[in-house]
Amino acid sequence: SAPRCHVNKQLLDVRVLKGEPAELSCTVSKDEVTGTWFKDGLKLTSMDGVVFEKEGLVHKLIINKVEDIHAGKYRFEGGDIKTEASIFVEDPPQVDKVLLKNLTSVPTVAKAGQKVKIKIPFEGRLPVRATWLKDRMELVDDTRIRVDKTNTFTMLSISSSERKDCGDYKVRLKNDSGVLEMNLKLVVIDKPQPPAGPIKIVESSANDITIQWKPPKDDGGKPLQSYIVERQQVGKDDWVTLGETPRSCTTFTTNKVEQDTSYYFRVRAVNAEGTSDALESDEVKAVSKASPGAPDPPEIVSASRDTITISWKAPRKTGSSRIVGYIVQKRKKGTTTWLPVNNVPIADKKLKMTNLKKGLQYEFRVAAVNAAGIGDASEPSQPVFARDSTKSPGQVQDLKVSSSDSTSVTLTWKRPEAKDGSDVKGYEVEMRSSNNLNWTKCNTLPIEVTTYTVKGLQAKEMYFLRVRALNDSGPGEAAELEACIKAAPPVVFPRLLIDDTVKSFLVIKAGNTIRVNIPFEASPDPVVTWLKDGLPLPNRATINTKDGTTQLLIGAAEFTDSGIYTIELQNGLGKRETFSFQVQVTDIPQSPGPIQLEQNVPNTVTVTWEPSASEKWESNLYYTVLKRESQKGLWHVVGDLIYTNKFTFTKLIPGRDYYFRVVAKNNLGASGPSETVQPWRIQKPKAEFQVKPQKYRGVNQNQPPRFLVPLKPHVVTTGSECHMSCAVGGHPPPKITWYKDSRDISNDPTYFWTNDFGVCSLVVLGVTKHDEGEYMVEATNELGRASSKAFLTIKGN
Repeated sequence: SAPRCHVNKQLLDVRVLKGEPAELSCTVSKDEVTGTWFKDGLKLTSMDGVVFEKEGLVHKLIINKVEDIHAGKYRFEGGDIKTEASIFVEDPPQVDKVLLKNLTSVPTVAKAGQKVKIKIPFEGRLPVRATWLKDRMELVDDTRIRVDKTNTFTMLSISSSERKDCGDYKVRLKNDSGVLEMNLKLVVIDKPQPPAGPIKIVESSANDITIQWKPPKDDGGKPLQSYIVERQQVGKDDWVTLGETPRSCTTFTTNKVEQDTSYYFRVRAVNAEGTSDALESDEVKAVSKASPGAPDPPEIVSASRDTITISWKAPRKTGSSRIVGYIVQKRKKGTTTWLPVNNVPIADKKLKMTNLKKGLQYEFRVAAVNAAGIGDASEPSQPVFARDSTKSPGQVQDLKVSSSDSTSVTLTWKRPEAKDGSDVKGYEVEMRSSNNLNWTKCNTLPIEVTTYTVKGLQAKEMYFLRVRALNDSGPGEAAELEACIKAAPPVVFPRLLIDDTVKSFLVIKAGNTIRVNIPFEASPDPVVTWLKDGLPLPNRATINTKDGTTQLLIGAAEFTDSGIYTIELQNGLGKRETFSFQVQVTDIPQSPGPIQLEQNVPNTVTVTWEPSASEKWESNLYYTVLKRESQKGLWHVVGDLIYTNKFTFTKLIPGRDYYFRVVAKNNLGASGPSETVQPWRIQKPKAEFQVKPQKYRGVNQNQPPRFLVPLKPHVVTTGSECHMSCAVGGHPPPKITWYKDSRDISNDPTYFWTNDFGVCSLVVLGVTKHDEGEYMVEATNELGRASSKAFLTIKGN
């Protein structure tokens, strides 16, 4: 027999963008095979934009411009061969290229207070989810900002723009076929902020005053042009413009002053958008030149039998002109006479003195000098002896590494032994790496405590560290050790390890402890932030974070602790991770109030009661009504899952006594009962002899079911309750059946439904994403059928 035909090259799946060409091809072993093409099981004879070609052994199906209708499974058959593949049409979000280039390359500029509208039309397979972000945070609607989203465009609207709206924005359009991201820039220009203060008085005299300020922190988005300087005489209302300075100059000198007169000065910054608010000075008085204030007491740098070296700092008050030098004085301790050490002012703030008597104790003071003369002298220094200091301190004890990580080492040690360390004034720490012979000081000032952390080290490097004690004679003998720095831990983006032990909805009894442990992983360690309803936690809450777990602890839960709690992780890598869960603090309900009974319809009784006080804080509270027919009979439930304060009982038998009881219930249990005291009785009608008239057949009152009030769509958040209701008419009373996504849920314990005289209600407790879908209520009687549908949408917290 002739060899069978077979496929040398099979059809292969093709993914193609909408609007682009596509081609399916296969190769067979015999040229005489004609073949037939099928799409989704149906034979293709002709199709718009589809061409069939045969080139020798190659069979092709060519689509010039792919549309959604072309997606599907294609099959080629010829003789005894068969091969198939699929065409997947991708239609990711797209924006007009010219508009996209304009938006991304040219910033949107607005003046402060103006409305801003950035509209981006798009195309792509629906649904397209549009997200606007600023500084990596998704924009949400508020009183000024609104984000509109439709099937054809997304738009950012700012009713009154402010400087804080400046920045980089990202627009993300996403559907099942792909993501399009656009980076936009918004610039809001405004007048500048006031110059940064305070205004400093550089110099003040009887003839002129010089002031100085700093540039504003925000120039309003436009370069500064100048500063305007004004002056007001104390006691007068008018401000006088003194002049302007260029933007590079932040000092101003005026000679328009009178001696012994006080003034206020103010400065405004100017850009192309306007003039800023003013920065005002304190009161300034034009007075004759003032001498400097007193410096702080000088400090003793070193002392020996031949020399004493002191140092000091400039006084806080420099007077009305700059300081040109300092005068130093000395005296023997116990005397009152101060003698000059230098007669000519010295510019340096340090002085070494030699003309001293060995063994005497001296005190020193310093006065600053400016153009007005010598200022006030400082308080005396600490007394110091002109003698050699004691011997160098001994070696520190028990030097060791107490902790280390990939960039630092913490050292601890003990003071030198008592005989060697009584005059220790501090410590110095030095280090060198294993490939460097030179020691580097780690601290500039003596360390007063016996611990120090050396930072800025390299991971996986060996270092030598040493510590010396210091006294007036200098450093003592060094204690030395080696330290190997750990390898840097691997970088791990923050991630919350949410599993089945972490619940998204917690019901806590009032007074019990709220304790929630959330495990996570991150390196370096993240910043952990807890929020309640978007705000910082109350002071009663305690957060403890260590060893990869963060814990929320509230000792005794109160009703006000109910809400949405959010944990946020963020470390230096810029990634943020969040998780939210709901806490409902509840308690066994309090009893309902007094019961009232009344007959609105013959042979029925309507039971009404005052609501339980627990309704104020319990959203899942409902009521159960019970009855008994004698004072000692058994109680029977006649109504349950009642979310109002009213119930009508219809099966009364005249002549019997009825007692009623109402209890409030929630997830934790039932309240104490509220009961009727007096029995309820309907009197039996008295028998009367009467002529029985001939029956008259009236108008047929039967009616098919109809919906007087239809179901309405609902949008609720995860964890909350959903109440759906409608009103049905018809006679005989219709039978009610509830469906979700075409599945009968009438007997599903997850749902609670009631039918009170045609008012039909469905309650979904603690909704989750699985409860989202289409709900239908169906009413049927012997005359017909009616239904009403509505969609339940679940939003995340």
